[in-house]
Amino acid sequence: MSFSNLRSVVFSLFIPNFRHPNPKFIPRKMYSRLRDDEEDKDNLVSSFNRLLHQNRTASIFQFGKILGSLVKANHYSTAVSLHRQMELMGVPSNLVTLTILINCYSHLGLNSLSFSVFANILKKGYHPNAITFNTIIKGLCLKGQIHQALHFHDKLLALGFQLNRVSYGILINGLCKVGETRAALQLLRHVDGKLVQPDVVMYSTIIDGMCKYKLVDDAFDLYFEMIVKRISPDVVTYTALISGFCIVGKIKEAIDLFNKMILENINPDVYTFSILVDAFCKEGKVKEAKNVFAVMMKKDIKPNIVTYNSLMDGYCLVKEVNRAKDIFNTMPQRGVSANVRSYSIMINGLCKIQMVDEAMNLFEQMHCRNIIPDVVTYNSLIDGLSKQGRISYALKLVDEMHDRGQPPDIITYNSILGGLCKNHYVEEAIALITKLKEIGIQPDMFTYTILIEGLCKSGRLKDAQKVFEDLLVKGYNLDVCTYTIMIKGFCKNDLFDEALAMLSKMKDGGCIPNAKTYETIILSLFEKDENDKAEKLLREMIGRGLLKDIN
Repeated sequence: MSFSNLRSVVFSLFIPNFRHPNPKFIPRKMYSRLRDDEEDKDNLVSSFNRLLHQNRTASIFQFGKILGSLVKANHYSTAVSLHRQMELMGVPSNLVTLTILINCYSHLGLNSLSFSVFANILKKGYHPNAITFNTIIKGLCLKGQIHQALHFHDKLLALGFQLNRVSYGILINGLCKVGETRAALQLLRHVDGKLVQPDVVMYSTIIDGMCKYKLVDDAFDLYFEMIVKRISPDVVTYTALISGFCIVGKIKEAIDLFNKMILENINPDVYTFSILVDAFCKEGKVKEAKNVFAVMMKKDIKPNIVTYNSLMDGYCLVKEVNRAKDIFNTMPQRGVSANVRSYSIMINGLCKIQMVDEAMNLFEQMHCRNIIPDVVTYNSLIDGLSKQGRISYALKLVDEMHDRGQPPDIITYNSILGGLCKNHYVEEAIALITKLKEIGIQPDMFTYTILIEGLCKSGRLKDAQKVFEDLLVKGYNLDVCTYTIMIKGFCKNDLFDEALAMLSKMKDGGCIPNAKTYETIILSLFEKDENDKAEKLLREMIGRGLLKDIN
């Protein structure tokens, strides 16, 4: 194999105007480090400088060891700077130190400089190995440049180089990260037994990718393929599958798999437990989530912030906010600091039970602790304030969102609209919708549903009907909630023929009435002694099996 051929490929494909990297143009990453970490870095730099002044007595191996230690501690910019000093002092690099330099540029997102160093390796006559290739491939994948990584892989194979399992593990992971799980599976099939033997890492990566995209049946087939090939699934494999089953709502299958892994002496980790806690909480099964949490504690696995947030979210969902508050307050004692999601969960939970002042206190606490609220946090608080009619406070928060570079979205404005309509400021709501369109925020179906309800409650039924009909003409898919609001508006004005006509139109349009729709008309008919019509609809409702859905 000719190295001159490889060098020409690198030059033509990646660095048409090759120059040696100049450290002046290398951006430095900012790191927040603990004091002892900074001291370690300073000690390594001092050791490097001492070696540098020894000049010829120091070996390149010693320099490489220090540079490697800096890279392990994520001090990439420092390692780049020291490497440059080393070369300026006449200490020649070897394949190891140049590979370390490539690794630094890869993590700094400077892949063009990585290829410059690679070209330098070839120029110096060094024979790059799989570690060098893997470092470059990983750098491309880190930046999402998976197709360039695959192109580089193809060129290497064409020139007679061999890659290893790690190489293909990186490529498969890169494909899965950008959602190309099918391509990842094709790559696995391509290398299987020909180039390398697939391992648990490759299979688990694809299984995880498939599960994230709800291809759980395909992932489970791949899991069985592993077993047939005597590739033992590990905790990562099982955790990915458990997560997949939870994503598609198959918690029973997730628990069965959880029990299977324990029987096979594969210990679940904090991620496995957190997934199950979260899945139960999302379904409002807080008791089951608490049981999983108890098993976790019994196995001496320390819950992390994700576990606690899921549990708090679950309690808030079933309106047991005080229990969520207890968890929130005890987290610091267990060595876990609340993050922006923790605060958002608590603020949302408190607002849902109308404890808005307490939610605002938590919001202020975030500022004191330098935790930056996100759009979810603001939206939760704005919704709580709007529901209480405290529109001026909500609008101040909207202004704060703009000031902090957190642009309000349609969810934010829907909350404001809801508050305006609830308090009969319908004209202001209409003006706000007009303003939204002017600034490029498109109202959604929920926006118009809020407006229709506001118009109905303000006695402006004809205006509500006009908005409703306009939506139909424009091709909006009106949902059961919007139809029910219009039906309620007609019933409130004793326009039962119009209400029943709307019910028919609803059915004809493929929108299935729910229990609330029937209940609205039936109760209104009974109140006006329209018993025959009411009884007919009641029988229809019972026939549809909706009686059980009435609160």
